Amino acid sequence: MNDLDMDALLGSEDDDGSYRRRASGPSRSARSRSRRRRRRNRRKGFAASVFAIVIVLGILGGGGYYGYRWLNDVLVPDDYTGRGSGEVTIEIKEGQSATEIAQTLVEEDVVKSARAFTDAASAAGKIGSLQPGVYKLRKQMAAEYAVEALDPKHRLRTTITIPEGLRLSQVLERLATATGRPVEEFERAAKRRKDIGLPSYAKALEGYAFPATYEIPPNKTPKDILTDMVGRFEVAAEKADLVEGAKERGLTPNQVITLASIVQAESGKKSDMAKIARVLYNRLNRTPPMMLQMDSAVLYGVGKFGLHASAADRASDSPYNTYRRLGLPPGPICNPGDDAIEAALNPAKGNWLFFVTTDPKNKITKFAETQAEHDRNVAEYNRNRAGG
Repeated sequence: MNDLDMDALLGSEDDDGSYRRRASGPSRSARSRSRRRRRRNRRKGFAASVFAIVIVLGILGGGGYYGYRWLNDVLVPDDYTGRGSGEVTIEIKEGQSATEIAQTLVEEDVVKSARAFTDAASAAGKIGSLQPGVYKLRKQMAAEYAVEALDPKHRLRTTITIPEGLRLSQVLERLATATGRPVEEFERAAKRRKDIGLPSYAKALEGYAFPATYEIPPNKTPKDILTDMVGRFEVAAEKADLVEGAKERGLTPNQVITLASIVQAESGKKSDMAKIARVLYNRLNRTPPMMLQMDSAVLYGVGKFGLHASAADRASDSPYNTYRRLGLPPGPICNPGDDAIEAALNPAKGNWLFFVTTDPKNKITKFAETQAEHDRNVAEYNRNRAGG
């Protein structure tokens, strides 16, 4: 190793002959330059960061506005304002959900969006209680007002009460008057047995146009109305267990309804019905059987109304003439209600064979087991009839 190499390795020799090790690495000036360079880089990095933050805040500021707009559109559904204008008829059908109703309202331009309506219905506590029917609303209504308009008390409907004991011809006349439709439309519909849902044992609508109170919306046809009446009869028949009860009586369901119609026509009061039914059964089951001799059936057969059949009426060839024919007439003579059907299925106990309404004004009916007793009751009836 030469002297140059050794000096580099061991350092230079001092004046006193000792060696001093030379410091390795960059010089002091180099380190100073490095520090200055790092400070400059830090200042540049800080400035860049501040600039980046400013840019991001600017983006977020603009994006926030549009984000707010987007969230607002998502959270607040489109809705009209005010109570709207014009007029539109809406039908809510049985079983429709609030969402389905809302879609109908959107299609008819009643509300602006389905969600506006469902939100308003939910806020009003009516999301599950909207009732079927026909309603009159306006175009472009605020959803809350549309919900108000669909209150059941605002339904468009005609209310009609059909009392017990009316003949079918009377029922159809009343329906025509109430709905403003020609009675001929109801008469045609009444002949379409299958279309109006008559049970298989019913020969015609007479006896099955059930007496009750009906709400008739304006869009219902005569067929729809009569179908509803037959449907109401089916409810009553099931409640009374008509089919099984008729079988126990040895009759068909149609014969029970025929007997019930006579009970209905002949009764002045509900309390008399089961006793009148018993008179009919006693006559039918007597050996030999007795003719029923019911004026109500005779009058039906000749197309008359009233309480008393004349001698000429009783001499008619009508199949409903129970003075000349044994057994029940071929079909009902009016439309009986629940009480008459119940009486026909569950007659009172007794041996009566006769009855007469001795005082029609006060609806007093007297029953008798013998002809002599009955004759006295008839005489009382004649006296009351003569006295007005």
